[in-house]
Amino acid sequence: MKRLLLSTICGLALCGSALAEDVTLRASHQWPGGKGDVRDEMVQLIGKELEKANVGVTLQVFPGESLFKAKDQWGAVTKGQIDMTAFPLDYASGRHPAFSATLMPGLVDSHERAQRLNDSDFMKAIKAEVEEAGAIILSDAWLAGGFVSSTECITSPETAKGQVLRAAGPAFEEMLVGAGSSISSMPSSEIYTGMQQNVLTGANTSSGSLISYRIYELAKCLTAPGDNALWFMYEPILMSKRSFDRLNEEQQKAVMAAGQAAEDYFASEAEKLDGKLVDVYKENGVEVTTMSKENYDAWLRIAKETSYKNFAEKVPNGQKLIDDALAVE
Repeated sequence: MKRLLLSTICGLALCGSALAEDVTLRASHQWPGGKGDVRDEMVQLIGKELEKANVGVTLQVFPGESLFKAKDQWGAVTKGQIDMTAFPLDYASGRHPAFSATLMPGLVDSHERAQRLNDSDFMKAIKAEVEEAGAIILSDAWLAGGFVSSTECITSPETAKGQVLRAAGPAFEEMLVGAGSSISSMPSSEIYTGMQQNVLTGANTSSGSLISYRIYELAKCLTAPGDNALWFMYEPILMSKRSFDRLNEEQQKAVMAAGQAAEDYFASEAEKLDGKLVDVYKENGVEVTTMSKENYDAWLRIAKETSYKNFAEKVPNGQKLIDDALAVE
């Protein structure tokens, strides 16, 4: 009778989700492995939590772009070529322009506000588009970031004029161009080489990347996040919806619980990362400064005339996304 019941379930095309056997999931990301990068640590933690859950799910982690290049992770996870990734969502804004809002200058100005945004109408719309594309979010993560330069400290918009900079996404690129900078686009994994070969004079990126990619070896000055952090980027842990749907209910619950554990871990480490950034750069002889409120406001004025304006005009529901984000206290 039991075999007959199982056969009936499979005949109803439910066998894959109801009777999933032991599976090995593959996680891929661009960050250095085993070198203290918080995004790699989050993925590794998910693997450890799944092992403890003992539900027949093992996670194999491929760091450092060893499976897919940085920006190719999105296509890979949404198509089910990989099962999981730690991914800066704005990297996919070429296909999904709304994702540029997750790296909009000044839209997030503190770790506390980033936490409050996670359950807002703004992020519900972003997450709905992620799911429609073929992925689900296991862990929310917003990283603060700053500017580095090999020539002079980037504080006011005037200090960026004439510099060749890397920005992580179109919103920051538009703002920097508005300030008189030139842009060379690349993922954060290529900043070091770009500065080494004088393709770049500087860049903005996350505190995590500024440390793990050893950019302090080439920087003259760091503008750390501080109290007026202009740069915050959403870098969640994503899972392929196809992969998730193949798991049975017990396994799905274990994956979601592991994702929550990784998110909680990140929340406890996020601000510490900014402090570590300052310490590492000072230890390596790099000048460290922060942005004043006056300079922050000057940047924001440029952003509202460039990136904010373009986003509202060109992205469907763009103005509503901005309004929903700004409505979060």
